[in-house]
Amino acid sequence: MTSTAPSTFDELAARLQDTLPELSRSHRLLAERVMADPEGVAFMTVYDLASAVGVNEATVVRFASAIGFKGFPELKKLCREKLREQAQLLRRFDLLEQRGAEEGGLPRRAAELDSANIARTFARIDTERWGQAVAALAEAPRVHVLGLRKCHAVAYLLGYLLRMVREDAETITAEAGTLTDSLRRIRKGDAFVAISIHRYSAETVRAAEWARARGARCVALTDNASSPLVPLADQVFFVDAAGPSVLRSVTAFTSLAQALVAEVAAALGKEVRDTLLHDEQLLEEFAVYTDPERR
Repeated sequence: MTSTAPSTFDELAARLQDTLPELSRSHRLLAERVMADPEGVAFMTVYDLASAVGVNEATVVRFASAIGFKGFPELKKLCREKLREQAQLLRRFDLLEQRGAEEGGLPRRAAELDSANIARTFARIDTERWGQAVAALAEAPRVHVLGLRKCHAVAYLLGYLLRMVREDAETITAEAGTLTDSLRRIRKGDAFVAISIHRYSAETVRAAEWARARGARCVALTDNASSPLVPLADQVFFVDAAGPSVLRSVTAFTSLAQALVAEVAAALGKEVRDTLLHDEQLLEEFAVYTDPERR
């Protein structure tokens, strides 16, 4: 893989995901186990991991070395750091729950978590990849946006806002079995945005595979490096979705979608002004909004 060892678990997971198609079957099994269960791997011995995956101990050692580590203990160290991060997050949840009754309850906790989700999401954005994604959404002949189930609201917003600043942007709804009809319109050079968080929609993943095979430039909004959308996308943005209850939050997804469209509008410049003026004329002609003066 590489001679330089990753310094964080997220970097390790991203590297494993990037190289997954090139790995041998044994190394692929190990990579998938590390990405899916860092908590378990954090406390495994070489023998434990080899037995769990069905390979020999020497293969585990070679796998760690191929990643850039001096040995398996260094790989375990990153997994334990990931576990500590999650433990800290759980402690923050506990503190929020303890404070909830005294300091505003669920609304206060939700606001604090969403504020943290947005901050962490935007802090992880790579400037170069951000610019590439904006260019794809601004310059592609057509933009197709897909997010199903809980992610549909974000996909609808992103598609709606994109249509305000450029033509030929659509949100794929996949209603009444129309997914294949929408995918049929994807062409080489188009942009395809896939949005999904755990548990990942099988249709969204298959659609991203189709779009990539057709030559579309793919952008993924997802939750972590082990997401099946990661190897399918040219640019990936990881979004924090921690919520105050069993339901995950899409607030950071919404903020990211709005920021993307704002950048697309800036990139298009005068074209956006002309498009918005035309839209305003249509809205006025068709009396889309209520007129307070007529009340």
